[in-house]
Amino acid sequence: MADDKKLTTRAEDFSAWYNELILRAELADYSPVKGSMVIRPNGYGVWELMQRALDDMFKETGHRNAYFPLFIPQSFLAKEAQHVEGFAPETAVVTHGGGKELEEPLVVRPTSETIIYHMYAKWVQSYRDLPILINQWANVVRWEMRTRLFLRTLEFLWQEGHTAHATHDDAEAETLKILGIYRTFAEQFMAMPVITGLKTESEKFAGALRTYCIEAMMQDNKALQAGTSHNLGQNFAKAFDLKFQTETGEMAHAWNTSWGVSTRLIGGMVMTHSDDNGLVTPPLLAPIEVVIVPIWKSDDERARMVEAAHKLKAELTGGVVDRGTRRKLSVHVDDRDGMRSGAKYYEWELRGVPLRLELGPKDLEKHSVFSARRDTRAKAAIPMAGIRDAVAALLTTIQADMFAAAKARREANSIRDPNMTYAKFREIMEGAGGFVYAGWNGDPAIEAKVKEETKATIRCIPDPEFRSPEAPAKCLVTGEPAKHEVVWAKAY
Repeated sequence: MADDKKLTTRAEDFSAWYNELILRAELADYSPVKGSMVIRPNGYGVWELMQRALDDMFKETGHRNAYFPLFIPQSFLAKEAQHVEGFAPETAVVTHGGGKELEEPLVVRPTSETIIYHMYAKWVQSYRDLPILINQWANVVRWEMRTRLFLRTLEFLWQEGHTAHATHDDAEAETLKILGIYRTFAEQFMAMPVITGLKTESEKFAGALRTYCIEAMMQDNKALQAGTSHNLGQNFAKAFDLKFQTETGEMAHAWNTSWGVSTRLIGGMVMTHSDDNGLVTPPLLAPIEVVIVPIWKSDDERARMVEAAHKLKAELTGGVVDRGTRRKLSVHVDDRDGMRSGAKYYEWELRGVPLRLELGPKDLEKHSVFSARRDTRAKAAIPMAGIRDAVAALLTTIQADMFAAAKARREANSIRDPNMTYAKFREIMEGAGGFVYAGWNGDPAIEAKVKEETKATIRCIPDPEFRSPEAPAKCLVTGEPAKHEVVWAKAY
């Protein structure tokens, strides 16, 4: 375990705090390959729970998993003009294999649209073959120059869904359905509130007709794009000759979607909830939800307290509890000898375990256990009678409270002023930042000007649910009539 030196505080240096926390909580470590990371068991345990929850949601909506190759012929990327322009600067290219120069260079997968739609073109002949609803869990490589653990790395893990449909409306419905799944996952499992909306033309996925996104606010008031869902139109179908015979016997190109979230969600979870004492994990994504720390002063006491702790663990894990998942409580007993209880508390706080149960001789006499919440650090005794249901209920409360706290923080740092001036906007972006809801005339040149001058970008054109009660009438920059209300923020 890392040393017990205090973390840099968020107020001192948010970036340093984040990097230290990832390393000290043993979520990930730096790889010998610059820009890559090793995901350690603590971090991978979170990713496994994310995978499990999302995979269930995908399968409940008719999607199936498959796997496509890591290597893609370089010529495939060139078939869709916008796509190659968007991804070429980030690609890793293999030119030699087995000691020989390859006839055609191979691109290491930055995303899989090209190879997947090549395969779909082989599999689809008729409207009866549609829709195709496939997801894959995979790694991808993007040659990023400026990296940060989980948020942006050379190689990362993700899921990417790719579907083919007979009509534009079917593809659009799929795109929005997946956006809804991402929002549900972010809010119900990650306890991370998001806004949903449409990306601008300059921010959309390379080669897409339109891109929808979920955007979350981190504790430093920067935005994190946490997931995207793309209606690809027929661009890739035309590039890869993905055609089908319609019910009337005509030939038509399919309509495609693609969508994905990645291990950057772990970084988002860290920056949404954690504090100056370490990681704070939502119970539904915690590899260990409850840690029991038996307390003793003598060898005789040790044997008795360790036995009681393991008996308590058996009681807590004795069946599935109703928390909206099919998962049993995940409980660990820390019965390590030669280590003070306080040092154990410090370690489990740093690692973000949602609930700590302390069990000493006096607690046994009172037929209770002493609890400490990780999120609020609130402490209370819990009677042993009905302990399993009580702990499950407390974890459910912690999950809900974490979401409520994050949502309140986002709303407190969202600025909705129909008379917002560009000067005031720049002042906000140079200061505390936040989500600024303001008018935009729809001109990409204005969007680029703001990005260059303030580093703020349009995160999305928000869905109606998130728009201001009084829509801004004028463009933030030019004063011209506003075409859209948009959300501006600095972002990761």
